[in-house]
Amino acid sequence: MSGIFGATAVIGHRGAGRGVVDGALENTPASFELAARTGADWIEIDVRRTADDRLVLFHNAALDDGRAIVDLTEEQCRAAGLAGLEEGLAAIPTELGLDVDVKTVMEDGVDAPARRTLSLVLPFLRREAERRRMFVCSFDPGLLLGVREGAPGVATAWMPYVRNPADTAVPGAVGMGCPIVAVDARALGLSGEKPRPGRRELEYTVETAHRAGLEMISWCPDPVDAARFARAGMDAVVVDDVPGAVAALREATESTG
Repeated sequence: MSGIFGATAVIGHRGAGRGVVDGALENTPASFELAARTGADWIEIDVRRTADDRLVLFHNAALDDGRAIVDLTEEQCRAAGLAGLEEGLAAIPTELGLDVDVKTVMEDGVDAPARRTLSLVLPFLRREAERRRMFVCSFDPGLLLGVREGAPGVATAWMPYVRNPADTAVPGAVGMGCPIVAVDARALGLSGEKPRPGRRELEYTVETAHRAGLEMISWCPDPVDAARFARAGMDAVVVDDVPGAVAALREATESTG
């Protein structure tokens, strides 16, 4: 099937991977640059809103000291080492694809529409879609529906929560009109695990997603499982070990070629 990925793509998780990788902290320009140098085809970023309606790059809802990002100003976030969205985008080469994981907050349900995460992120999505390949993923189905309406040129990926089975992920993506479904690697089964009753074979799952008109990606397999997923026809993998995944996929391609 045709889509935005082509052969199995390597997406750098939060840049070069979770935490600190070779001195580069996740969700920072240094991490994005490292991921690009080590072979990533795409970069995944996490976007959150601040108390003063700015957007910063951070995965968790709160800093390690317990302060919620949505309660902090952009200046306070920067003082804590967080990068702004604009700064992060400028560090990602436009030839790389962009996976934008948008993290909504409880306050999005009650704040004025103009202050909600969706409203703040839409202008960036429209602009970036004119410059590069990209898609938006989220655990929040409402956010994905809002992107589909407010930035119709941007692809969306339904990302059910950790370990949610593909049984609901695939029809859920179809029902929301998302062209991509993103499933946690642990929900698909990791190498060495015993079969789980009711869980479909990996190849069947990927093939069913394709028959449904979807591209399927998975987060976060290790290199061994990334190669196994690629052999099953997975369209992309979001990984914490970019060079390891690149090497494993290259070996998998050569072994089946």
